[in-house]
Amino acid sequence: MNSKFEIAIVTGSSNPSLSKLIGSRLDLAVQTDEVGQFADGETRIKLEADMRGRDVYVVQPTCNPVNHSYMELFLLIHTLKLASAGRITAVLPYFGYARQDRKTESRTPISASAVAQLMEAMKPDRIITVDLHCGQIQGFFHGVPVDHLSAQNEFVSWLRHRFQDDNLSNCVIVSPDAGGVARAKEIADKLEIQRMATIMKRRAGAGVIESMELVGDVKGLDCIIIDDIIDTAGTLCKAAENLLKHGARSVGACATHGVFSGPAMSRIRASQLSFVCVTDSIPQQENQAKCPEKLSVISLAPLLAEAIHRVHNDESLSALFRMMQIPNHNNTKNGCDEAELWAKYRENRKPIV
Repeated sequence: MNSKFEIAIVTGSSNPSLSKLIGSRLDLAVQTDEVGQFADGETRIKLEADMRGRDVYVVQPTCNPVNHSYMELFLLIHTLKLASAGRITAVLPYFGYARQDRKTESRTPISASAVAQLMEAMKPDRIITVDLHCGQIQGFFHGVPVDHLSAQNEFVSWLRHRFQDDNLSNCVIVSPDAGGVARAKEIADKLEIQRMATIMKRRAGAGVIESMELVGDVKGLDCIIIDDIIDTAGTLCKAAENLLKHGARSVGACATHGVFSGPAMSRIRASQLSFVCVTDSIPQQENQAKCPEKLSVISLAPLLAEAIHRVHNDESLSALFRMMQIPNHNNTKNGCDEAELWAKYRENRKPIV
């Protein structure tokens, strides 16, 4: 245990249920704080516990309402600085504004870069985030280290359970656009699926698809679309239609961040998608109630709890990026089946800090 700092988990209002799950994995109570608004809409913060000299992890996905979530996070970090916290780590399971990572036309901002500069101005000691829309966003942070985690292993485990390994031979991994090919390939490699397909899209504007063209063969196969974000689900549902039109036997989707704006859930309910699996980087209780038959949610709490445990104890995060070995590989280390070790970690382990 890191004797220099006593650990503490602080949560904003964006996703307190995830914060509590992380605290439970770490055998820690989430610190109570007052997060609200004044009558004029300004954010109000008050920490109840003494934070002097503590190693504090602020869990706050910057989801809808995005601007309010960011302001709440900035003020929490600022308050912790004033409270003499020993070390402050901002944990952003979902990083808002990540899709605005470059100039797409004249006189538009690079909003992800601007948000990174605002975050650095608050001077957290570290940032932990999961599946950024574009990995290069890490480069927008010049003075703060960023730990960029991935939910890939969680999805691989979920898909193996759903398809029971043997049926994966009839699957094809689909990238919904050219930019997501690398992400989809990593999942395909870990699942040992040889087939891949890509949907080439031409956009008429933000969120508006002019045309789609499939590259690859999906006839008679079970398609698994891999993406990082599902927003209004319009593109996803059109992609599913396109794949079924080309002879796919079934279509499902996995995406780390279920934003599900506007008509997203009604579109998914009405679509021919057999399943949609997302994480709880963004609260999903209401969405699951609307579409329980199709929407599945994987918790990021074990991954984030382990990352917090390792950062707190100044340990490497490399193991979190290593893939669970599958039993039929029998890749052993020191006489132990690594698949067994990872299975125990995923199901049972509560890191002690």
